[in-house]
Amino acid sequence: MINKLNALPRYAIFISLGIVTVLFLIAATGEIWWLVPAAISGALFGLGVHDVTQRRHSILRNYPVVGHIRFVLENFRPEIRQYLIESDHDEIPFSRQARALVYQRAKGDEDKRPFGTIENVYTSGYAWLTHSAVPTHITDTDFRITVGGPDCRQPYRSSLLNISAMSFGSLSANAILALNSGAKKGGFAHDTGEGSISRYHRAGGGDLIFQVASGYFGCRNDDGTFSPERFRALAADPQIKMIEIKLSQGAKPGHGGMLPAAKITPEIAEARGIPMGIDCISPAAHSTFSTPTGLMEFVSQLRELSDGKPVGFKLCIGHRREFMSMVKAMLKSGIAPDFIVVDGAEGGTGAAPVEFTNRVGMPMLEGLTFVHNTLRGAGLRDRVKIGAAGKVVSAFDIARAIALGADWCNAARGFMFAIGCIQAQSCHTNRCPVGIATQDPNRQKALDTGDKSDRVARFHSNTMRALGEIAGAAGLSNPSDFMPYHFMFRQTDHEFLDGNEAYPYLPEGFLLSEDAIPELADWYSRWDRANPDSFAPPEIPHGPFQVRSAA
Repeated sequence: MINKLNALPRYAIFISLGIVTVLFLIAATGEIWWLVPAAISGALFGLGVHDVTQRRHSILRNYPVVGHIRFVLENFRPEIRQYLIESDHDEIPFSRQARALVYQRAKGDEDKRPFGTIENVYTSGYAWLTHSAVPTHITDTDFRITVGGPDCRQPYRSSLLNISAMSFGSLSANAILALNSGAKKGGFAHDTGEGSISRYHRAGGGDLIFQVASGYFGCRNDDGTFSPERFRALAADPQIKMIEIKLSQGAKPGHGGMLPAAKITPEIAEARGIPMGIDCISPAAHSTFSTPTGLMEFVSQLRELSDGKPVGFKLCIGHRREFMSMVKAMLKSGIAPDFIVVDGAEGGTGAAPVEFTNRVGMPMLEGLTFVHNTLRGAGLRDRVKIGAAGKVVSAFDIARAIALGADWCNAARGFMFAIGCIQAQSCHTNRCPVGIATQDPNRQKALDTGDKSDRVARFHSNTMRALGEIAGAAGLSNPSDFMPYHFMFRQTDHEFLDGNEAYPYLPEGFLLSEDAIPELADWYSRWDRANPDSFAPPEIPHGPFQVRSAA
C-alpha cells in the first residue's frame, strides 16, 4: 500500500486528466462548448493510457504524459544550447563567432568586432599571425593558382577557396543550385561530391570538380564497376575542370555507406546512374585498383580519358607508410597526380558513426604537413599541388593552411552557413529546418536560390578580401607567399613555438639522399618500409621500429 501511495505523484497528471475529462463531459450535458476542453484533456488522457501500456520507453511508463517533455526538449537540445547556453567560442562543432563571421560576410553586413578578442591568447592551442612593420596594400584579391602538372593538357586556374565535396542527395536540389550558381558568380569551383553531377549542378553553370569515388556514380557499369566509356562522355563536359579520386574523407575515413532504396528519388538515380528500388552501396574501397601503383595507373587513365584535365586524389591520412607507398609509386611509375586534397579528421559529413567522427583519421594540420614534407622529401612537391579541407571558414584558416604547405583550401560547412545552415545537426534526419540537407520538397522550397547564391559569392569575395588584408599585414604581396615562420603556435600555457619549429619544411629530396639526417630517422624508417606495389606492411610491428643509421 505504501509503495502504491509513493507512486501516486508520478501518475498525478495522468489521473487528473482522466478526472478532468469526466467533469468536462458532465458539464457538456448543459453547455456543449465544454466538449472542446473535454476533447483536449481526453486526448491527453488517451496518450497517457498508451504510455503506461507500451513497453518501449520506461520513462513514459513511469511518467505518463509528462514524460514526453523529455523527448521534446531532447529534440530541441542543439537549438536550445546554441541560442541560450553556448558561449561565442564554444566549438560544437563551429563556434557562434565563426558562424556569425560567415553570416555577416555572406550577407554583406559589418564583420568587424568591438572591444577586443574573446580568445584566451595564453591558452595552449592558440595561434597567431606575425605582422610586419612595413605592411603592404593588396588591391586585387582574386587570388589564383594553376593546377596541372607536366602531363596535364588542360590546366585549371583555381581560386584559393573553393566549395568542398557535398553530394546531391545529401544536399537538396535548391542547395546544390544555390552553391553552384554562387560559384559561377564568384568565379570559383564546386566539388560535386561522390553523388556525381545532377541537373542542378548543370543549371548553375559553375566550374565543377568531378569526384570519382568507390561507387563510381555517374561513370559506372550496371554491376557497380568503373566504366571508361561513361567517364569519357561525362568528363568531356566543359563545365568539369578537374577530376578528384576520393580515397577517403576526414569525417569517416575507411567507411563506406548506403543510400536506402526508399530515399532514392528519380533525380538522384539519374545523377548517379543507379536503378530505383535498390539500395545504393558505396563500398569502403575502390574496385579498380588495390595497390599504390594501381592508383597511379588509374590517375593516368582518367587523365587520358578526360583529354588531359587535372586529375588528383583526396584522402585523410591514416597509416603514414601507405601515403609514402603512393609517393614511391609516383617515382616508380613516373605518374604523378596533378593535385592531392588533404582532408582532416575535423571534416564534416551528413552522417557517420561517432567513433569515426571523433577518433579515426589525422587532423588536417598534421596531415597537410606530412603530405607536403613527404612530397618535398621525394622531390615531387613542385609537380603536385595540394588542397586542404577541414573546418576552414576564415581568412586566417586559409592563410595558416597555405603556410603549412597547401596551395588552396576547400570549405563545405562554411558555404553551408552562407546559404543559411543554422548548425541544427539534423542533416541525417531529412528534416533540415532550412531546406539544405533534405530531400523533402516542401522544406527545400524555403531556400531561395537567387538570394542564397548571391550570399555564396559574397562570402567568397569578402573572405578573399580579408585574406588580402592579413597577407598585407604580414608584408606580403600575395597569400601564396605565407610560410610557417609567419605564424606562432602556443604549445602550452607558458610556451610557444615559431611555425618553422612547430611545422617545419623538411629539406628537398631528403628521402632520396644517401646522406641521412639523424633527426629524421623516423621518416627514413617509415620510407624504407613503404612499398609501391602493396599497401600491406612488410612486417607487423610489435615495438619500436629499428631506425636507419645516420652513419
